[in-house]
Amino acid sequence: MPFLNRIQMWAELRPDETAIAVGGRGFSWAELRGAAEELVPSTPETYILSEPNSAEFAALYCAGIAKERQIAVLDPAWTPQTREEIIRMLPSASRAVGTALEDGDPDSAFLIGFTSGTTSTPKAFTRSRRSWQASFEASIAFFGLRPDDKTLAPGPLSASLNLYALSECLYAGAEFHTLRHFDVGDAHAVIAHDGITRLVVVPTMLRLLSERGLMASVDASAIRTIICAGSKLDARTLEAARRWAPNATIFEYYGAAELSFVSGRGLAAGEPLDAAGTAIGRPFPGVEVQILDDHGSPLPEGTPGNISVKSPMVCQGYLWGDDGKALRCLDGRYTVGDQGYLLGAELHILGRSSDMINTAGKNVYPHEVELALSSIPGVETAVAIGMPDDLRGHRVVAGIVPSCGGLTATVLSAGLESLLTRDKRPIHYYSLNELPLTDRGKVDRRTLLEWIKNNDSRLDRLR
Repeated sequence: MPFLNRIQMWAELRPDETAIAVGGRGFSWAELRGAAEELVPSTPETYILSEPNSAEFAALYCAGIAKERQIAVLDPAWTPQTREEIIRMLPSASRAVGTALEDGDPDSAFLIGFTSGTTSTPKAFTRSRRSWQASFEASIAFFGLRPDDKTLAPGPLSASLNLYALSECLYAGAEFHTLRHFDVGDAHAVIAHDGITRLVVVPTMLRLLSERGLMASVDASAIRTIICAGSKLDARTLEAARRWAPNATIFEYYGAAELSFVSGRGLAAGEPLDAAGTAIGRPFPGVEVQILDDHGSPLPEGTPGNISVKSPMVCQGYLWGDDGKALRCLDGRYTVGDQGYLLGAELHILGRSSDMINTAGKNVYPHEVELALSSIPGVETAVAIGMPDDLRGHRVVAGIVPSCGGLTATVLSAGLESLLTRDKRPIHYYSLNELPLTDRGKVDRRTLLEWIKNNDSRLDRLR
């Protein structure tokens, strides 16, 4: 495992049905199996996959994990220097591997994944076949994935969210769609013409698809599941998604590349929308969640600390980049440093400890500030950061993408009075023409900091 035996099964049972489609080109189950089988004999023990989205990506991916092989999926958007540095550090081939399209030992490593860190070189971790089999079983049950579902994950397959969605569909025998490059119009065309029933996206993509879909009258009534991860859903995105895809159950979940799924929740069609606050659902099947301090001691209910898990889905550890803080084991439970607290069985997430702003001796989580700002009328979305300050250590500042004119710093401050204590409120506000995003659609706080330092034309300070 994790899924090559399943591809063999689907190729026998449903050879002519679509397995994967990318920009009008795809493979049936039999074609995917045949393409992967042709590639296996020439695929080395450690295979480096650095390709843009395509149907061929799936065949290369399958060949790259056959038998005891392991695959390193590199982001094709990385600079040549970063790619060369990564390749130099990867393990070299040391033994022969079989030529059949078969799964390897469940406890062996099959994936070398990457996650950003404090340095320019991404950290590398390994994951066992067994860990993703456990993840598949948990996520298929939690999200209700069915063999007749047609999933669209429009982001890059090199990103863990989308690579997992592809793998999960291969395991479940469900049709998978993606785009060569993310484009709202192309995504709408696939949704309208290919019968998409399931979306896997980050919140910024969901906002674009929903709001522009409403404006263009794109029919999303066939979508029955929306899965959103990467950051917490804000109220405006959730409301737009509900109006655009009225029959969808909207899921959000918390997880990490190293931990896999931790907690999540789903809002069925017709259920009241509640995006206020920091709640991110209950633990996934098979996952135990506990809040621990930095020494591994349990914290009382409602007290923030390290979100720590005991789970069969945790990765095997790092090949490089482990600074002792990235993935820690506290009393037999694993944490990546994300902060949160439990109220009953429900997890509340505050954000990564490395993003935390220390201002005048108080800890402020950007995530909490952003959720509060996004609830103010006239705010489309928000991002909060800490700016160095000689007196306070850091001062909280926020960038706002307005949904209408007339927003001022006074209006924003007044809107936060009942939502945040004074020490958590931003001191300065900036109006943004666009959100600073990574190429994977996630908010990039470091870029906003650079924009402010350089007085970038994409922002104006609000008075």
